[in-house]
Amino acid sequence: MGGNMDFNEIVEGATVYLPVSAPGALLYVGDGHALQGDGELNGNALETSMELEFRVDVISGKHSIPGPRVESATHIMTMGLGGSLDDAFRSATDNMARWLTDTYSLTPSEVAQVLGTSAEYKVSEVADRNAGIVLKVNKDRLQALQGK
Repeated sequence: MGGNMDFNEIVEGATVYLPVSAPGALLYVGDGHALQGDGELNGNALETSMELEFRVDVISGKHSIPGPRVESATHIMTMGLGGSLDDAFRSATDNMARWLTDTYSLTPSEVAQVLGTSAEYKVSEVADRNAGIVLKVNKDRLQALQGK
């Protein structure tokens, strides 16, 4: 389940990780945006039809993730959706903390240090009843943690 993921950095080459909460779940890909600024402020972007090719893999045996995650060539990103920007902020931050803990075996104190020095927040959605925040961490900042 991804929800309304109108985020302008989900582009060609990005990997999207979605939690699966129902056996035999289906996948739906919604409206395409040819161009969109941060936040989709007025409920519209430059809407377009899509012709795309993508691959779906089910990753078995992994911990359940709390929400959508995106990986680009330069960043890992977590998405938070909520009834307010505060709720979305907390959701994105919790999702990233779990990702850092699971992938790099960081303690809560170490996660706080990474986020306190590396977190980049973007507003992805404020157009409808949901608000969206994306938390980005540059992969360059995480290279030193690879051997941890």
